Amino acid sequence: MTQLSALTADTTVAETLLPLASEGGPHASLNAWGIGAGALAALLLLLWITTRLNRDR
Repeated sequence: MTQLSALTADTTVAETLLPLASEGGPHASLNAWGIGAGALAALLLLLWITTRLNRDR
């Protein structure tokens, strides 16, 4: 009996959240190219720092 009520509660939550999720779409402030360029710049900076600190010879 509890599994049935838990299943009903889950479907009710899913039915409630589904319209909210389907109306969204990509967020206007998130720019994929900007995020990718920022991540690349951060990784290149970390690579440069690592190579500067690793002067064994």
